[in-house]
Amino acid sequence: MHVTGLSLTDFRSYAQVDLELRPGVTLFLGRNGQGKTNLVEALGYVATLDSHRVATDAPLVRIGAERAIVRAAVARDDRSTLVEIEINPGRANRARINRSPVPRPREVLGLLRTVLFAPEDLALVKGDPSERRRFLDDLLVSRSPRMAGVRSDYDRVLKQRNALLKTAAAARRGGSAAGDVLRTLEVWDTHLVTVGAEILAARLDLVASMHPLVDKAYDTVSSGGGPAALDYVSSLGPEVDLIADRAVLAELLLAGIERRRREELDRGVSLVGPHRDDLLLRLGASPAKGYASHGESWSYALALRLASYQLLSTDGSESGEPVLVLDDVFAELDVERRERLAGLVAGAEQVLVTAAVEADVPSLLSGDRIQVAGGEVTRG
Repeated sequence: MHVTGLSLTDFRSYAQVDLELRPGVTLFLGRNGQGKTNLVEALGYVATLDSHRVATDAPLVRIGAERAIVRAAVARDDRSTLVEIEINPGRANRARINRSPVPRPREVLGLLRTVLFAPEDLALVKGDPSERRRFLDDLLVSRSPRMAGVRSDYDRVLKQRNALLKTAAAARRGGSAAGDVLRTLEVWDTHLVTVGAEILAARLDLVASMHPLVDKAYDTVSSGGGPAALDYVSSLGPEVDLIADRAVLAELLLAGIERRRREELDRGVSLVGPHRDDLLLRLGASPAKGYASHGESWSYALALRLASYQLLSTDGSESGEPVLVLDDVFAELDVERRERLAGLVAGAEQVLVTAAVEADVPSLLSGDRIQVAGGEVTRG
């Protein structure tokens, strides 16, 4: 899989840009603030319907414009697919495949798969559990696009259930009866358990698949210092370790909800479910967070992305290996880690690299050069 063309209209700093891309390595070069990352961010948005830089769509639309349009031509085997996303902040986004509208934007998921390396990746090791949950769930969707719908269903159920818990908590504090609310809450308990068990089962299976890949990638990037290991930490406790059977997980989730019912009602928030879980990253016997050095943390973040790339490349999907995007990552690494990373990714079908200083990019990743300056994109 590789991208043959990228077209942007009113996306970030670009009023209009049309860019031809080729397999192999492409370098986007230019000083900071010139729009290099905007280009690869647009491709990431096509792949995930999300940005690795901001939490909402509004910043993606050029100032003064009402909407942004991103088009990507994706080649896979002998086929070419044109994917188009219309970004409408405050309104529903729209999507087209080969110029034909689709019912929901998430219908395009899977047509382009990317693995992104970026400075923000350090938060996977040093940041909050939400960063690691997002990492897992984004990778789940890359493996199986239908999981985007499952995530959406879970978010909807969780939002409704939290609203009911707040209503019940307020009623209890005011001395009012909350019987009707509690009966309704039981219905949403069932929904949460059903969808939550599916997400939990998928995450556990993913962690089991990633474990050996992360350890191997860490050893390669860091030249020893491991072993690196992954442990899934559930709000249900250690009894879910390596359990991937949805029916069993559903029973455990329901039992966990019933066990913490009083606490949930007191606090007005859901305390059991995948939204409360974490991924524990370990180096040897110690957690990476709080114990790993800066260099070790970077090696671990790189290992997570490299393992993701390997997993997606070998998961049996007809999509083939994903496009690799290295967004300003070499500036964050020492010379040894730069060379090791370059050696691991240079053979990929397509690698897109952004850099402010060309000398930061190892010579092994020489290829097409695209200069980015003042919103202008020129080849050579």
